[in-house]
Amino acid sequence: MDIYNNILTALSNKEKLLAVLIDPDKMELTSLSGFIKNVNKTIATHIFVGGSIVEDYIMDDFVAEIKKHTTLPIIIFPGDVSQITNQANAILFLSLISGRNPEYLIDKQIQAVSKLKDSNLEVIPTGYILIENGKETSVQRVSKTKPLDRNNVQLIADTAKAGEYLGKKLIYLEAGSGAKHAISSEIILKVKQNLNVPLIVGGGIRTKEQLEAAFNSGADLVVIGTAFEDDANFFKQLIKT
Repeated sequence: MDIYNNILTALSNKEKLLAVLIDPDKMELTSLSGFIKNVNKTIATHIFVGGSIVEDYIMDDFVAEIKKHTTLPIIIFPGDVSQITNQANAILFLSLISGRNPEYLIDKQIQAVSKLKDSNLEVIPTGYILIENGKETSVQRVSKTKPLDRNNVQLIADTAKAGEYLGKKLIYLEAGSGAKHAISSEIILKVKQNLNVPLIVGGGIRTKEQLEAAFNSGADLVVIGTAFEDDANFFKQLIKT
């Protein structure tokens, strides 16, 4: 399964992609089957798995259980090296390019190499940009980095372009789990205008209108997590027609 090229193909066909983010710390293993059945009914195209603080060594069983109930590609969205599992199809090889903590710019990535080189995972280099959303996020606490000011649109766009120049195959704009403010249309539009690689947007999207606004502004793939966790009815808004 060539995840990255499939993303490129979808985008060349003007398709918009939606990933449902599942945080193992926020969902019991026993709840997965029902949750994934609901996901399968929606327009979701990918499943992301991971979180900022996930209990060590639960990912194998967690992802294996997801695979029992869906054919959607499963991508690790790792908060730490311990979240790597060969049960998934791919991993976003994240570098937190909005921060200046070397642990999340390169140190964690080096620690991951021994696991990844012997795995079957497709490794997708991803520039990860945390944007201030009105409250402190778990990513901010764990990484000990400051998010970029959401009002400094030019800095955000330049950071994204720098990630592309560094060779990142994806750029991920993140407001954070449970964000008060989703990434604005102004930011998405400005970043996308300057970018030649696919753009992922996540954090704070809780309505179909916000999802459509992100797509219309230039997001190629939108990630939604908290909205599905907090409101089961949100699934109904995104049912496949």
